[in-house]
Amino acid sequence: MEQDHVDYFIASLPDELGIDPAVEGIVDRINGLGRRFRRMAEETLAERGLSFGEYKLLGFLRHARPEPRASAGTLAKWSELSSGAMTNRLDRLEASGLVRRLPDPDDRRGVLVELTDEGRKAYDEAVGAQAQAEKLMASALDQREKEQLNALLRRLMLVFEADEASGRRRS
Repeated sequence: MEQDHVDYFIASLPDELGIDPAVEGIVDRINGLGRRFRRMAEETLAERGLSFGEYKLLGFLRHARPEPRASAGTLAKWSELSSGAMTNRLDRLEASGLVRRLPDPDDRRGVLVELTDEGRKAYDEAVGAQAQAEKLMASALDQREKEQLNALLRRLMLVFEADEASGRRRS
């Protein structure tokens, strides 16, 4: 069987550390793949003049219901950004014609941020380009392997989600 850099790293770990090689392999590979997928996404987005944070914000608006809009405060909270950082992000997106700010009819001091047609197009094109890149990467697996991997990763995700919902943290 072929070995990757994680195999070589694990082989170098001293036994007295008490590290389970199987668990270490899972964690290191998931982390490494996550970094690589994120870097690939950032490259795809940069080609379209978007940062990852801008893309996520456009996506939030794209999927907002019933209309593609939200308050600036909601967007800041969702993005875990200060109001100043959100203002800067919105300024860039508005200058690019991807969003527009509207007065909030329910709050005289509030602002609603709405996705423009150009913003919808930019987001949809970025999603399509990224999906093609991800499909190419996943082509290393056949359909059965993709389904198996998804089932295993889902089981891991459900453990984390249950812990987060209960307020517990595994040590």
